[in-house]
Amino acid sequence: MISVLICDDSLVARKQVAKCLPQDWDVAVHFAKHGEEALTALKEGKGQVLLLDLNMPVLDGYETLKEIQKQQLLTKTIVVSGDIQPEAKQRVLTLGAIDFIQKPVNQEVLIETLRKHNVLALEEENSESAGLDEALRDCYQEVANVAMGQAGNNLAQIMGVFVQLPIPNVNLIEVSELHMMLSDIELHEQTSGVCQGFLGDGISGEALCILSDSSFGDVAKILNIEEAVDDEMQLEMLMDVASILIGTCLSGFAKQLDMEFRQGHPIVLGQHQSVEELIKSNKSSWRKTLAIELSYGLEGYNVQCDLILLFTEESLETLNSKLAHLLED
Repeated sequence: MISVLICDDSLVARKQVAKCLPQDWDVAVHFAKHGEEALTALKEGKGQVLLLDLNMPVLDGYETLKEIQKQQLLTKTIVVSGDIQPEAKQRVLTLGAIDFIQKPVNQEVLIETLRKHNVLALEEENSESAGLDEALRDCYQEVANVAMGQAGNNLAQIMGVFVQLPIPNVNLIEVSELHMMLSDIELHEQTSGVCQGFLGDGISGEALCILSDSSFGDVAKILNIEEAVDDEMQLEMLMDVASILIGTCLSGFAKQLDMEFRQGHPIVLGQHQSVEELIKSNKSSWRKTLAIELSYGLEGYNVQCDLILLFTEESLETLNSKLAHLLED
């Protein structure tokens, strides 16, 4: 059964949207009168699909979308609003909504929108991803934590600073939802990124290193770079940081799997772009990925770097098998 959350301050609007859902869709429908209630419901698992109004008291639709990204709440959001300004549609899509439909809701339009984004197939998709239970997630998180620590130590020694290491974020998600994981990077922040493929026996994937543009000034200070920090210098610093983190982290991860990863050549995804633009630059043909986000900060400096390890769906069987011994009693 699919969980659908309808968030609107109008009782009439909530009822109208509910009536427009497909009659043969096996769903549990939940309601919220404003964004704050919606966020609470999402945290309780009541909202694999969110139908969200924009103009509401307490917390409006825009603020709700920002919080969904910030709190890394995995839901497919379709905005349903009477505000049909082109700017409104563009803003909600930038904030992570998958689509925008106008009020009053037309049932055919709603159903077609659900079908277009494969929302009606969510039940099947959930079944496919059921293998990543809490025990297995904890296992991935611990292996990532060890690898992240090794990479952080390497970075700390080279740069002579203390590296802050938060808990790794592990999710089995659609590739199109990847930007929602990166909540540590502010929506307005411009970023630069590098991608590097890796391959092992039965395992393949990509590593993405994303550095906020606001970090380059302090990175230059740490490295005692006195010349102008232009685009060329920023790219050189990005490649250096990516080489340290990707190489050490993949090595640490592979060692725990008792194997080795062969790494491809690093590819620049872009400079001075939003996270969403960088992700789109990565022309992956995968539908789903096991994504492990490792966020690095340097104490006393305005430096934020995200390393994301992406494993293909086909890699999960081998990965789960390799890690099975960690789950044994």
